[in-house]
Amino acid sequence: MEDERFRTALEHADDGIVAGRAMDGDVEAFAVLVRRYTPMMRAYTQRMLNASADVDDIVQESFVTAWQRFGELEDPAKVKSWLMRIVSRKAVDRIRAIRPAVDIDSIDRPAPLHASPTAVVEARAGVAALGAALRELPDAQRECWVLREIGGYSYEEISEELDIPVSTARGLLARARKYMIVRMEEWR
Repeated sequence: MEDERFRTALEHADDGIVAGRAMDGDVEAFAVLVRRYTPMMRAYTQRMLNASADVDDIVQESFVTAWQRFGELEDPAKVKSWLMRIVSRKAVDRIRAIRPAVDIDSIDRPAPLHASPTAVVEARAGVAALGAALRELPDAQRECWVLREIGGYSYEEISEELDIPVSTARGLLARARKYMIVRMEEWR
């Protein structure tokens, strides 16, 4: 009973507390971080790698790296951005290693049971158009767009992640957004 209350409290604790405990070697606290951030890290990695089969491997490698390098985390409250930087670097490394990228148009995902065939076709066409538009962006603009729109990074975090000035990150993101809006206009 006591253990159950502890686990529940840990699940609802803020990032700073959970990361602090994980930094002290608490495996259960680390498991909370894994459960909390795996979906976001997977979504980010899928978008960066154009839905590559390597997504789960990269997310898993990122958590292994995080566990090994917890001593480098300066502020436990910023564990989310720290984890996203790790997964971002691993994804970029994989992109560099496997160029050319996998074509997401060739991946056939099963339709949700509640979706009509028309809705499924329209959604797939939209995803294909989004993937095509993202592939057309220059690398720097695509990285900024994915970090902001998928990863939820702030301008400062994008700047730090890509090692560019904040003004450059803003400019790249503005150009990427403008291009994506024009390119995706028919899907609004």
